[in-house]
Amino acid sequence: MKLTEGDVTGIGEVSFIPGLSAEDPEEMELRISHVCRLISRGEMDPRRPFFTAPGLQFAMETALLDLDRGGKRLLYPSEFSRGRSGIPINGLIWMGDRASMKEQIREKLADGFRVLKMKVGALDFGEEVEVLTWLRREFSAADLEIRLDANGAWEPGEAAGKMARLSHFGIHSIEQPIGAGQPEAMATLCAGAAIPIALDEELIGLGTPRVRKTMLRAVRPAYIVLKPGLLGGFSVAREWIRLAEEVNIGWWVTSALESSIGLNAIAQWVSALDPSGTQGLGTGRIYSNNIASPLEMEGCRLWYRPEKKWDLSPIMQS
Repeated sequence: MKLTEGDVTGIGEVSFIPGLSAEDPEEMELRISHVCRLISRGEMDPRRPFFTAPGLQFAMETALLDLDRGGKRLLYPSEFSRGRSGIPINGLIWMGDRASMKEQIREKLADGFRVLKMKVGALDFGEEVEVLTWLRREFSAADLEIRLDANGAWEPGEAAGKMARLSHFGIHSIEQPIGAGQPEAMATLCAGAAIPIALDEELIGLGTPRVRKTMLRAVRPAYIVLKPGLLGGFSVAREWIRLAEEVNIGWWVTSALESSIGLNAIAQWVSALDPSGTQGLGTGRIYSNNIASPLEMEGCRLWYRPEKKWDLSPIMQS
């Protein structure tokens, strides 16, 4: 999405994952085109909120920030955007067979990662236990932090037992052990969890501060995982942080398969918060045709290299 005033253009990315985003996939592109036409004709204020379209709201907020600050993709000045510090991120282990997951783990450890995020729930549970057994033989909990993400794969009746078995591996946390939209079952799990639970998909689509506050106070997770692109942008993510900290719930931020445009915005926003923990900003590495940018992975940190240039020609020409 582009917003232009004079010679300055602000750019934002609509973050959207079918089946996870709150928007209707069949209407998304039409809605984006419609909004862009209205803005270009001066018939819509781009600063108005889009509560029912979080991905569009994220793009609009990012584009306006970029526009207001000169169209240079420098949204939140910090030591990160100046190239003086990198953001520590977890090494993401994609789901696959046992051999491929072990190979991914070896590569991440060789790169210096000491926090790994592993998907569980898609393979045979015994295989997942075997991978974790192998990993803990090599690295203790003091040497390597393991975060799990079940993506809601388990049924409420089986989740507690599986978490109890996995807890023997010194797990830091597990995201979304059961599917979103089951607050009573999730609250029961959180109350007696053998592993601290982090909510992820559970946050998407909760459109008002009152609803968010009610959910957090009822479920009481240990952590929340914030995807600004799917939640409705940085103002909404900041609200989630405020509500979580009121009741001593921890948090971290992760990207959601955004290109360099969205990832840059999220990374700069996170760095300005000066968080103490490890973030989940490694998903941009999966693209083979990503937009060239100053973002660079070095070891287990994401860096912004001011000396490197953006190549926005594909966007500017569209």
